[in-house]
Amino acid sequence: MSKKSITLEYIEKKYKVQTYVELYQRVLFLIENGEIIPKKASGKNGKKPSLYNEYWLMEKQVDNSEYIEELSYMYVPEISIDYYLKNIKQYKEDRKYILLLNKYLKEKSGELLVSKSMNERSFDIWYREKFLKEEQGKKILKRCGINIEKLNLYETMEPLSYYTHTRNIPQNMLILENKDTFYSMRKRLLEGNNLIFGVEIGTLIYGGGKKIHRSFNDFLVCVEPYMREESNTILYFGDLDYEGIIIYEKLAEAFSGNCIISPFKQAYLRMVEKAEVIGMDNLPDTKEGQNRNIGTLFIESFLKENSDKIKRILENNKYIPQEILSLEDF
Repeated sequence: MSKKSITLEYIEKKYKVQTYVELYQRVLFLIENGEIIPKKASGKNGKKPSLYNEYWLMEKQVDNSEYIEELSYMYVPEISIDYYLKNIKQYKEDRKYILLLNKYLKEKSGELLVSKSMNERSFDIWYREKFLKEEQGKKILKRCGINIEKLNLYETMEPLSYYTHTRNIPQNMLILENKDTFYSMRKRLLEGNNLIFGVEIGTLIYGGGKKIHRSFNDFLVCVEPYMREESNTILYFGDLDYEGIIIYEKLAEAFSGNCIISPFKQAYLRMVEKAEVIGMDNLPDTKEGQNRNIGTLFIESFLKENSDKIKRILENNKYIPQEILSLEDF
């Protein structure tokens, strides 16, 4: 039996008593049942009938020998029991999930030789598809001393969306940051016009902003064979702002070992031309909180005269959305 000090206010809040009479009766009941002992040194509260201000809460020692024995002898060697031997209370909370993990490793460990998606493996083990990604699966693995890589899983990405106008090789493939521009350019291609700003485009790829970094991971293995040809040219076109430039630069750098991704310069220059007609003051202001740490890869793709114009727009805290261009421009 162990004890800890509690106040009269603690008892009042814990049992949600509404009146002093209820509180008095509750305290007497707890004393009679040996659950609390008055701390006489704390003094009384001065009310009638009076109560002591503080009490010893008597906590019964729990017999955990059953769980200690279970931990010591039931689990496969892959599951470390060190954490749970020191944290039996947590073990009781996690126990049903650890038992399922143990059952899987004992009876179906051979299935780990075949790679599966995170949600598929999660359901195989715990019968809950989101247990690893959104619930306590990763914490339990850590407590069990199991590296998640041991489960031989992969995380599925957003599928890459694209429109194929032609499968000719070689061809120009264009990645577009925003959905509106993707639909407008696709409409032009569907109307039989394969030239956009004088450049023949064979395939349009919808990037979806920062999502392109994840979905493009599957590019080399999931797209049609014609798209993987090294002789193709890959272009990128997005908003002319810090964020849009960073999206391009990170994408180009991440896949530099597999393919070269270049800015669709003709489209960017047309954006600048239209912006000059509109006037600097009428351009939208740069959105707050944008990361401004762009590199040199994008800017240096243009001739100095044009790169100076782009830098001037950015330095004036302005930006040009991709939507400045529409079907008639293409």
